Amino acid sequence: RVLSLELNKDRDVERIHGSSINTLDIDPVEGRYMLSGGLEGVIVLYDLENLTKKPSYTCKALFSVGRSHPDVHKFSVETVQWYPHDTGIFTSSSFDKTLKIWDTNTLKLADIFHFEGAVYSHHMSPVATQHCLIAVGTRSPKVQLCDLKTGSSSHILQGHIQEVLAVSWSPRHEYVLATGSADGRVKLWDVRRASGCLSTLDQYNGEKSKASSEAANTAHNGRVNGLCYTNDGLHLLSLGTDDRMRLWNSSTGENTLVNYGEVYNESRKGLKFAVSCGCNPEFAFVPCGNTIAVYTIFTGELITMLRGHYSTVSCCVFQPHFQELYSGSKDCNILAWIPALRKPVPDDISEKSLPQQHINPAYEDAWTSSDDEG
Repeated sequence: RVLSLELNKDRDVERIHGSSINTLDIDPVEGRYMLSGGLEGVIVLYDLENLTKKPSYTCKALFSVGRSHPDVHKFSVETVQWYPHDTGIFTSSSFDKTLKIWDTNTLKLADIFHFEGAVYSHHMSPVATQHCLIAVGTRSPKVQLCDLKTGSSSHILQGHIQEVLAVSWSPRHEYVLATGSADGRVKLWDVRRASGCLSTLDQYNGEKSKASSEAANTAHNGRVNGLCYTNDGLHLLSLGTDDRMRLWNSSTGENTLVNYGEVYNESRKGLKFAVSCGCNPEFAFVPCGNTIAVYTIFTGELITMLRGHYSTVSCCVFQPHFQELYSGSKDCNILAWIPALRKPVPDDISEKSLPQQHINPAYEDAWTSSDDEG
């Protein structure tokens, strides 16, 4: 299904934003509600479900935190995220130096955290049961941890030497956090430990002879502005402004050396990319200029480029229930990429006379019914 993703002519997402869309998130509980955040500070909530039951429909905006809302962000919203356990709460962070916690039902602020610098990225753990920490990356090199339960932001992780552009909790270990910085480094932390830092990822895997001393223990030869774990948490993908994407073994910290070729990336801030869920093989969806590049994660193969936006794509999010992709761009549009439906083959045509589909054998359906197995 992912291999047949195409721009869906029957599905539109209502156009509300008047400027660049920076961030998208789909609720993990039902997979039905999508948040978007834009350059003008506006946040919109969409219902992705087709309530008309007609083939063509528009995903309607249920509400928005618009410019007239008393608590609207003053500057660009860089990250939106649903509370992982229910849709009653969502979060947003912005270049206005705040992280806001919203009550979805009343659209009122439940809490607000203030920082010294612009907020590039924040993330809540999808699996945490023992803590309610929100990791926050700002213009400061210090990673901030805000506690949703107490409303305080006392915990700080120190180790980066430049601004923190990307933060991502492990979906496997609730206390493990990955952070990426403009200093070219990716650090893994156990937030329970006093020292915090577990490791600093090294693109050369410790072979210092290949690297100058300055480049030692860097993940990229540029700013690290994107991080995303695979769904099992065993691997971590990082994006850098050196036009490289790297895949790391998250338990050993080793660079797996998968070669994705040149991954065009000149974003000055965080880049929101996505990975598939429940596919074999798994895919990465990476904004590349006006397109979205689709890679197989473990071979590095560029499968396709999804074209449809008129301007730079800044974010994409994957909907695992239906294997759909949504993307946001500077063109103010959110596009829906839906698997193409295969046309049914009439019964009277023998299969042998059909043109063979050009599909990589690795992606053919290997499922067999129990009858065949005898």
